[in-house]
Amino acid sequence: MFQLIVAVVVLIIGLIIRANLKEKGKKTTSALVTVGAVAISAVLIILSCTATVPTGHTGVVTTFGRVEETTLDSGVHFKLPWQKVIRMDNRIQKNTVEMPCFSSDIQEVNLVYTINYQIKKSDAQTIYRTIGESYYQTVIQPCITESVKVVTARYTAEELVGRRDELAAAIESDLTQKLLAYNIEVISTSIENLDFTDAFTDAVEAKQVAQQNKLRAQTEAEQKIVEANAAAEVKKVNADAAAYELLAEAKAKAEANKELSASLTEKLIQYTYAQNWNGELPTVMTGENGSLLPVLDVNQMIPETTAEPAE
Repeated sequence: MFQLIVAVVVLIIGLIIRANLKEKGKKTTSALVTVGAVAISAVLIILSCTATVPTGHTGVVTTFGRVEETTLDSGVHFKLPWQKVIRMDNRIQKNTVEMPCFSSDIQEVNLVYTINYQIKKSDAQTIYRTIGESYYQTVIQPCITESVKVVTARYTAEELVGRRDELAAAIESDLTQKLLAYNIEVISTSIENLDFTDAFTDAVEAKQVAQQNKLRAQTEAEQKIVEANAAAEVKKVNADAAAYELLAEAKAKAEANKELSASLTEKLIQYTYAQNWNGELPTVMTGENGSLLPVLDVNQMIPETTAEPAE
């Protein structure tokens, strides 16, 4: 449209100059001016009737601001001079947002979030009609801010550190649902950085050190318990071995006594007694009621004989 207006202006100016030169008798110059004005106007009109759509874009045609039903693919196209072609980018686009957030335990964290998104060719006309060319600033950026802050507030500061992948997946899921309502497709997202305050970072570091010290103490205590159990087990094994040896020795003695007892006979006992008797009789004996009875000394009952000397 602008080019058409310029062409008309150039043509009018050329005609005015031609008329002035013709009055002054400069017919040749006036003719050249006329030809030049017409040529420039023609070029401008031709340019105003063509539109170029680059690769990866969709051309949305408007007539005095009204969106037409047809769209243009990449390439050179003819249009009316008063029509305008809006180039909507269908390629994957990337934007990074940095924002302050708060965890569920009111810890401030500075989060850097990156999103890769795309608008489909079939949705380019609808997006331009309902949102406009600046759909990132109008829709995408506010949705990113809302999703990131809402989802982050569900986690404590420590959970944000330890469950970063889960946080990223939750934000992406929430953001995808929001942008689908505007015909904008989320390709991928990522959390580039989580930056906590110095006080929180120092507290986390101190806690990690304390946990490591506790773990080391527990490990040492468990090692001592294992060593004590091993020593007790060795002691028990040694005691069992000694008891087994004593039992085996007692068993062997019992077997020997059993064999000895089986080999004893009445005659063998009497013979052994006779072999070991010193020739003396007992002086007392036990009665039926347990009383002690004196036994006569046989040796005293034998009279002493005095040998008569032989005559």
